[in-house]
Amino acid sequence: MLSIQHLTKIYKGGKKAVSDVSLTVNAGDICAFIGHNGAGKTSTIKCVVGIHGFDEGEIFIDGMSVKTQPLECKKITAYIPDNPDLYEYLTGIQYLNFIADIFGLTAAEREDRIKKEAADFEIEAALGDLISSYSHGMKQKLAIISALIHKPKLLILDEPFVGLDPKATLTLKNKMHALCEEGTAIFFSTHVLDVAEKLCNKVAIIRKGELIAAGDTKELTGGASLESVFMEVTKEC
Repeated sequence: MLSIQHLTKIYKGGKKAVSDVSLTVNAGDICAFIGHNGAGKTSTIKCVVGIHGFDEGEIFIDGMSVKTQPLECKKITAYIPDNPDLYEYLTGIQYLNFIADIFGLTAAEREDRIKKEAADFEIEAALGDLISSYSHGMKQKLAIISALIHKPKLLILDEPFVGLDPKATLTLKNKMHALCEEGTAIFFSTHVLDVAEKLCNKVAIIRKGELIAAGDTKELTGGASLESVFMEVTKEC
């Protein structure tokens, strides 16, 4: 579903944020993308979702090139950044209907999906309120709902659990599992290694822009904790 091939991203001034990264996330996979701050996680993700261009390599989503078929890729992808910027002058329901319009959902589809997701994340009562009145956690829940309502084939998340209360965190984990059972591929960054180890069947570790380990979670850890493996492979020589 997601194929990153020899990706290199260089910022102005010559800083190489991502260097020759290759990674595959198949349909039904939940892949955690982990690394220290500044390791290249967000840069990689922004290249995948089309926010950043890149200098070398290629990215394919369901066989389509992010470079040459960006709209087709976006139609089947959902992205939740680490700090979602929402249209705060809209109400919650107006924002969700706006997103539903973009993805061409019918009136029946959006009504059913918005109702279900809002109930699951317990924000039904706030949908009529301006987003500007929402707490950070409420905005995060709204962003998650907006990403789920068109049932993406590829779900990309950057630190998705930050700001969520324990119940909402569990709800999101359950939804991620359910999506994967339906064939969605999920690729997300996180600093919470316990969550990555328990939730994901695949893990990719990046250090200073280079992918240093990737594969099946159980095979990669070999019976040790993901935390210990991460600390070992990312330590300075």
